[in-house]
Amino acid sequence: MKKIRFGLIGSGWRAEFYIRIAKALPEIFELTAVVVRDPEKGNLFSHRMQIPVVNTLEELLQTEPDYVVLSIKRGILSEYLPILFEKKVPVLCETPPGESLEALESVWDSCQLHNGKIQVAEQYLQQPLYAAWYKAISDHKLGEIQNINISALHGYHGASVIRRFLNVGYTNCKIYGKRFWFDVTNTYGRDGMAFDGNIFQCSRDRLTFEFENGKTAFFDFSDPVQYHSFIRTRQLSVQGVRGEIDDLTIRYLTRDNVPVMQQLHRIDLGVYGNQEWSHFGIMLGEEFLYRTPFINARFNDDEIAVATCMLQMKEYLDNGTEFYSLRDALQDMYLCLKMDEALAHPNAEIQTTTQKWA
Repeated sequence: MKKIRFGLIGSGWRAEFYIRIAKALPEIFELTAVVVRDPEKGNLFSHRMQIPVVNTLEELLQTEPDYVVLSIKRGILSEYLPILFEKKVPVLCETPPGESLEALESVWDSCQLHNGKIQVAEQYLQQPLYAAWYKAISDHKLGEIQNINISALHGYHGASVIRRFLNVGYTNCKIYGKRFWFDVTNTYGRDGMAFDGNIFQCSRDRLTFEFENGKTAFFDFSDPVQYHSFIRTRQLSVQGVRGEIDDLTIRYLTRDNVPVMQQLHRIDLGVYGNQEWSHFGIMLGEEFLYRTPFINARFNDDEIAVATCMLQMKEYLDNGTEFYSLRDALQDMYLCLKMDEALAHPNAEIQTTTQKWA
């Protein structure tokens, strides 16, 4: 397999994922250079990460990457993308671009004008557990999906799972709900577990999506503890005509309408005496619903997902197969904006409308 050569714009926390992945899988990925515009910061970053750093996009393009990863703040993305489209640079964009409807429309118009090549690294759909859940759905174990209750992801991340799992595409919906506030004890920080017993207020957003085709989503997210807490967790329930996902339990009917209940079983190497240290796959009974494409790579789930996006980006350039298109990213970010509007107007129905990319 020919190496996938990519350039990187950005030097933040998320950008470092791509650097770690390239170093862990040098037989698959080659990082050509990283753009850091400030020379002093660039030198420090280059020394710390032990990677080549340049200060301009032109210098990066001289390294001839297959595509460029754009990993900068969302508010700046909509300014940067038209330049890359005009230069005919294929882009793997780290996050849905734009923080307003006008910015989303501008990015779409620019992409159409210059026939831009872009996919978005929406990683949650590529994480092992979410990929396993979606395999169960796409294999029609549950029949036609009717509703989803997701308490795991914020904003456009949650919207992406809702649309994908319900298979609603660009169907319009009405959204309503409310934000609540509760006290919670801090248990987790960037340095690991926290034992100070500090109590702080945490928001909890409860929203309902009623799609025009009758499908429904219930969204529930606590910010920031749901991502970073040992006493708060994520939950998922997906109900179809012939079965349901209830977190790690899947109930469904056989062809003879015999009810079956099975647990998802995660296989991680390097546990309880095993000498390796990596994720392998997720099974339902005797069937693999997910297997990592990176056997023996020492990745966490988010790194597996990002690396999968990097692989799929090359496939997109080679044969046109999209995995998370700009249209999808814009739609999910649009829904995120409408979610914010609904939270700003508690319990009022906020109606979505068909956008130009739909």
